[in-house]
Amino acid sequence: MNTPIPLRLIAPAPADRWGRGLTDLRISVVDRCNFRCPYCLPEDQYPEHHQFLDRQARLSFEEIQRLARIFAGLGVNKIRLTGGEPLLRRELPLLVGWLKNIDGIRDIAMTSNGVLLPRFAAALREAGLSRITLSLDSLDPAVFRHLSGNRGEVGEVLAAIAAAEAAGFGALKLNCVVQRGINDAGVLDLVEHFRGTPHVLRFIEYMDVGTLNGWQRDRVVPSAELAARIHARWPLEAVERAQRHDVAERYRFVDGGGEVGFISSVSAPFCGDCTRARLSADGKLYTCLFAAEGHDLRALLREGLDDAAIAAAIAGHWRRREDRYSERRAELRAAGAEERVEMFAIGG
Repeated sequence: MNTPIPLRLIAPAPADRWGRGLTDLRISVVDRCNFRCPYCLPEDQYPEHHQFLDRQARLSFEEIQRLARIFAGLGVNKIRLTGGEPLLRRELPLLVGWLKNIDGIRDIAMTSNGVLLPRFAAALREAGLSRITLSLDSLDPAVFRHLSGNRGEVGEVLAAIAAAEAAGFGALKLNCVVQRGINDAGVLDLVEHFRGTPHVLRFIEYMDVGTLNGWQRDRVVPSAELAARIHARWPLEAVERAQRHDVAERYRFVDGGGEVGFISSVSAPFCGDCTRARLSADGKLYTCLFAAEGHDLRALLREGLDDAAIAAAIAGHWRRREDRYSERRAELRAAGAEERVEMFAIGG
């Protein structure tokens, strides 16, 4: 499995109905999580003994590798491993090494809550993981504990950051989902703590992902408001996106103190630049974070279809894609389009 797998374009690179290509694949390797964040996996809906996917229902590492190779043949060059909590999937560094050897995949990242990262940081780095994003919604111990569903401590995330640094990961991205009246008062504390480090805070507008997180529009803090708060304390200047389809608006501190980012799916949707597909732990392809249903690729694998047939199926789904939920949010919600896949099933 460690032999590099050559890239072979097995079907023409697809574009969807809005001309958006397919370059990024987010793979949920497990639907389980050791947190119960209210905006993702609320405790009252998913208690301790909730039945998540069993081993047979999840894609095996061999199946994930095969699908990743097929996606690479369709133009995907970036993979992000998500969950649930991806580090709950045993031997994750092994999968990273397999994915690293797929020709055409130039970047492998992971999003994690960080609790288990000190055990695995060195092995993940050695296997070829390029980048890590950690969730950090507050530095206040009580607020953090609440936002983890009383499952985590802020010190565990700070320890994860230190472990990643020691393993040689360099700059991390630190995601903070901001909710008015919940954790927005701590935004400046986060900025002050990480100014002067290589790490990049990214403030994410609270989104109506899934159907169970009790989303309310008045709890959204627009990115422009947050940027103004930060700018008043530490002047900011805009930085051009590295790539057109990057989701974060970037700003750097005028005094050279580093960089922050803002992901504004509610106040400034970026659907028009979206080139991301999502693969759930049970092998369903989702073409939007807010999709109601996915396309079953696991069945195609286990029915014995060859790579070309699976590639054609993926390309066909992508070419029919016309998702623009964030741009049409108000219209779709008013029409009663409330059914959406839960975020823990397909990552962020």
